[in-house]
Amino acid sequence: MHLYNKQHIKIYNSLSGEKELFTPISEGYVGMYVCGPTVYSNVHLGNVRTFMSFDVIFRYLKHLGYKVRFVRNITDAGHLENDADVGEDRIAKKARLEEIEPMEVVQRYTVDFHNILNKFNFLPPSIEPTATGHIIEQIEIIKNILDKGLAYEVNGSVYFDVLKYNETKPYGILSKRNVEDLMHNSRELDGQSDKKNPQDFALWKKAEPQHIMRWPSPWSDGFPGWHLECTAMSTKYLGEQFDIHGGGMDLKFPHHECEIAQAEASNGKAPVNYWMHANMLIMNGKKMAKSTGNFILPTEIFTGDNPHITKSFSPSVARFFMLQAHYRSILDFTNNGLLASEKGFFRLMDAINALDDLKSAGTSTFDIKEWQQKCYDAMNDDFNSPILIANLFEAVKFINQIKEGTASLSQDDLDLLKSTIHTFVFDVLGLVNVKESENGTDKLSGAVELLIQLRQEARANKDFGMSDKIRDELAAAGIQLNDGKEGTTFTTN
Repeated sequence: MHLYNKQHIKIYNSLSGEKELFTPISEGYVGMYVCGPTVYSNVHLGNVRTFMSFDVIFRYLKHLGYKVRFVRNITDAGHLENDADVGEDRIAKKARLEEIEPMEVVQRYTVDFHNILNKFNFLPPSIEPTATGHIIEQIEIIKNILDKGLAYEVNGSVYFDVLKYNETKPYGILSKRNVEDLMHNSRELDGQSDKKNPQDFALWKKAEPQHIMRWPSPWSDGFPGWHLECTAMSTKYLGEQFDIHGGGMDLKFPHHECEIAQAEASNGKAPVNYWMHANMLIMNGKKMAKSTGNFILPTEIFTGDNPHITKSFSPSVARFFMLQAHYRSILDFTNNGLLASEKGFFRLMDAINALDDLKSAGTSTFDIKEWQQKCYDAMNDDFNSPILIANLFEAVKFINQIKEGTASLSQDDLDLLKSTIHTFVFDVLGLVNVKESENGTDKLSGAVELLIQLRQEARANKDFGMSDKIRDELAAAGIQLNDGKEGTTFTTN
C-alpha cells in the first residue's frame, strides 16, 4: 500500500482561500507546474526560496508514493520590463546593453540558475520547457481564442478581450478582484495604444523594427505575451486540467489570473485544481532591492562576501534557515537568523551522526510511532516544514537522553527512529549531512578570528607594522577585513 492512502494532505488553495483535502485528478498521479525564472540576470534569493518550497513539496509527494510530473519552465522570451504589454523585452535589453546575442544571455543565466539550485540540493523537475521552444503551441492557442471571439487583432498584435470574457466567466477569480474595480483604477489609454480597454493583455505582440527576438505568425513577425507561454507549456505536458500550479505571491495578479482566463477561453474548463503561492523574502525587515543595497546573492552566502553577513554559510545551512519558515509566511533574512540556524543545523546533524552508536534496550521510553505520525501530520498540514523541524528537534532531545542513559529504545524502535529521521531530514527537506568538524568555512573562521585578535593586540601595542602586515597578508589570500563600530569582521573573495 502506498503511503498516500493513509497520509492525507491538506493544501491551502489560493483560489478558495482555504485548506482543502488534496485529491489528485488521477489516483496515484500528480501533475504540478511551477513558474520558472526569466533568465536575464543571476537568480536572486527570493526566487530560490520559492523554488525551494516547491522542491520540498515535490519531494514529499514522491515520498508518499505519488508518481509526480513536475514541470518548471524557463522564460527566455516575451517578458517585458514592467510585466505589462509595453517596454523592452528583459532578455533583449540585457543583450543590447552587453552587445551579445539574446540566446547568449539565456544560456549564461540558465546555467547560473541550475548551478545555484544544484548547490542547494534541488531535485531537477521532470520537464523544463522553454518559451522559445513552444512558439507553435502558443500560436495555436491564440488562434483558438480568436475563433471563440475572446481576442482581437490590431495592427499585427493580438489582445485578450477581458470584458468580453468577463460576460460569461469571472476575470479576477484568483486574486479576488473584479473588472469594475480594475476599470475604476485604470488610467485611460493614450492614443498610441491598440487595446480596446486597459485591462486587456497581449497574447501576441508585433515586433518593432529594432526588436531582436521575433518569430513569424499569422498576424505579424513578433513574439508571444508573457502570460501565454505558461498556459501553452502546462497544458501540453499536464493536460487541459491538472492538479497543482505554483509560483511566488507576486505572480498571482496579473500573471496567474491571465493564465486562468486564457485556459478557460481556449479549453472551456478551469485549468488547475490547487493554486499555491509562496510568500516573499525580505532582508533586515525591508524589501530586497539592489537600488538600496539591501540584497544578497546566493553565491555571497557561500563566500561570505557581503556586508550584511559576518561569515560564510554552507548551502545546507541556508536551506535549513529558509525551511524554518512556512512557505506562505514572509521570511526575514538576517545575519543573526543565519547564525542561529547554523547552530541548530549542526545540533541536528550531530544527533543524526550519533544514531549509529546508540545501543538498544529491552524497552522504549519514547513512543516512536506517535512521533513519526506527528512528522507526517506536519507535512500533511499544507507542507508545514517549521512544525516538522520542531518535531525533529524533539527527537534530537530524546537521542541525547539515550546517550546520557536517561532514556531507552528497543531495537525495532531504534531502527524506526533512524529510518524516519533520515527520510524527513534528507529525502523530504533535502538537507545534506555536513559535520561541523568537517565544515571548511568554520575552520577558516577560527583561523581568521585568531589573526583578527592578534591584529587587535598589535594595534593596542602600537605595533602598526604588524597590524598592517596581518591585514595585507589576509587580503592577498582573498580575505578582506572590515573594521566597524562593533569590531572587525571579514569576507572572502
